[in-house]
Amino acid sequence: MKATTEGKTSQPAGAGAESASERLLFGGRLDYDKGWSQYRGTWVKLGMWSMAVSFPRQVAVAVRLARQADRRALYTVAVSEVGRGLAQAFTLVAVNTLLAELLATGALADRLRASMPALVVVSVMSVLSSLLKSASTASTGVLEPKVQRVATERYLGLVAKVEMDAIEDDAFHKLMDSAQWGADGARRMVGYCTAVVSSAISLVAAAGVLTVLHWALLPLLVAMALPSAWGSLTVARARYTSWHRFVQHARAAQLISQLLIDQRAAGEVRVHDVGPFLLEHFRGMAETSEREQTRLAWVAARTGLLADGARGVATVAAYGVLGLLLWNGQMALAVGGTAVLAIRAGSASITDLVLRVTDIQEESLFVADLERLCVEAERRAIPETGVDVPEDFDAIRFEKVGFTYHGAEGPSLREVDLVIPRGRTVALVGKNGSGKSTVSKLLCGLHLPAEGRVMWGDVSAADACRARIFTRVALVAQDFQRWPFTARVNIGIGRSSVAMDDATITAAAAYAGADEVVDGLPRGLSTLLARGYRGGQELSGGQWQRIGLARGKAREGQVLIVDEPTSALDPAAEQRVFDQIHRLAGTGQTTVLITHRLHSVRHADLIYVLDEGRVIEHGTFAQLMDPATSPGAFREAYELQARQFTAPSVPAQGAPAKGASVEAGGLLGEGEVPS
Repeated sequence: MKATTEGKTSQPAGAGAESASERLLFGGRLDYDKGWSQYRGTWVKLGMWSMAVSFPRQVAVAVRLARQADRRALYTVAVSEVGRGLAQAFTLVAVNTLLAELLATGALADRLRASMPALVVVSVMSVLSSLLKSASTASTGVLEPKVQRVATERYLGLVAKVEMDAIEDDAFHKLMDSAQWGADGARRMVGYCTAVVSSAISLVAAAGVLTVLHWALLPLLVAMALPSAWGSLTVARARYTSWHRFVQHARAAQLISQLLIDQRAAGEVRVHDVGPFLLEHFRGMAETSEREQTRLAWVAARTGLLADGARGVATVAAYGVLGLLLWNGQMALAVGGTAVLAIRAGSASITDLVLRVTDIQEESLFVADLERLCVEAERRAIPETGVDVPEDFDAIRFEKVGFTYHGAEGPSLREVDLVIPRGRTVALVGKNGSGKSTVSKLLCGLHLPAEGRVMWGDVSAADACRARIFTRVALVAQDFQRWPFTARVNIGIGRSSVAMDDATITAAAAYAGADEVVDGLPRGLSTLLARGYRGGQELSGGQWQRIGLARGKAREGQVLIVDEPTSALDPAAEQRVFDQIHRLAGTGQTTVLITHRLHSVRHADLIYVLDEGRVIEHGTFAQLMDPATSPGAFREAYELQARQFTAPSVPAQGAPAKGASVEAGGLLGEGEVPS
């Protein structure tokens, strides 16, 4: 109820109530009236004047991207379009001369001979204009995809280096959505800018000729342009603001449609008959979007009617003035003919110019979002400088560490003190939400503590070069990425900066027991691990877990962090993995083990028990199991897990089968550890 109420109160005026689908599926209206856009004061403050002022700057952004992509192609386009405009101006002047000669007095043969030079100029200019147009079209086609690539590479490269706080910020995600359109917009702007240059130069040429012919014709041509410009920019602003307000809604509707065809959801969609439910709410979300599109269509229709009416009045006035000038003898017939051609050319140029300017204005707004994302990504980037982390640190220490996730109501860690000695195995245990994974994120440098310090030897993580911390760590997260690439890449991507040597990858696979998985694949390490592509294979959860462990081994970090490494493995494979993890300490590697399976931490050198973001007890396994030295939280949880497999859970159930082991209590690991 709270989320729904907040969703209603945060709506902009006139936005209407959220749909039933938004309320049920997402807890309220999917709207961005608050957040990033309002915080930055950008699109909500757009007006006609601010849009006009910002237009040259955004075109300059596109030109800069084009220069980075291919200077030669950019210069070819510029020269070709300027040449086309000049050719049109010469053509109009030549036409005026041609008409003057043809309409002069005298013998027809003499008039034709006198008009031949002008006719030759018109013909040459026509051929030249065609050649320049072809050159411009070809160069634009070369330039567009390169601009999109440069723009995309730029923002992707910056986003890949931002702090995790930014990635976890939904407002930053919204800006990334818009930036993706910005990269596409930058590509389209190349073609639109080309058309604008061509139309603008043609318009200038026509305006220049009209000014020479008679001063009164130019203001009328300008009057023809203003209504169309106003109407187009008004519609562009309405579309842009609507897009921003509905971007999250559109993403949610796309999410629903993707769930209907997602492989992972396919089982439940069929067994639980989820399809009709998702289709119903997809329809509800789509109908909300349709209502918004209908509103925009009416806005465009009303605005277009007013603009076209005003432009029609200006056009009639222009021809009326021309007629009066001819009637009063203030303009020769040949000059009048040239003026008609100039007005028609200018009118066509105005129409095309306004359309292309509108297109550029719309795209430039998204390109501006791309620029804002790049600026914000640079501001929120992980620093590339800092103190080097010592190779021979004695331990990693958490000193009174506190941490709160972005948007969370309370802290995830509170005054956490713990020590991870080098070359030892340290286990973090506790119920779900106790802060174990948060400790691992701070340990590997993904986050910095809000309070206290994380010390690598005598160097604080806040002062250290984070890139150096990353090189020290190998992380096997509970939800590690299942890359839709080959098995070779899935193992070797832990050290993607070096060549993926099969010997190293094979050794890592053997270490984690993933060699059996690879041997069973039709193309071995070259097998694609993604269904939906030719030759793609899907692995079971346990097989993926072995691949993930092999990736961590191939990383060869000084500190190995494994979060629930065996939750999908069978007991024999689980024991093998834990034995391998424990043996790593003998090689000098520091291992941090996060698990619910308490039997697996018996051989850890040090165990920390967390609850509600605090360390409530720590020590060796023997110390934590000793009533004389331990408060008992770990001991009670361990005994609870053990009892699940030493006593019947149902009165009619018999004793455990012969050979059943207390250690199988680890199979309870998917549940919580009582504190």
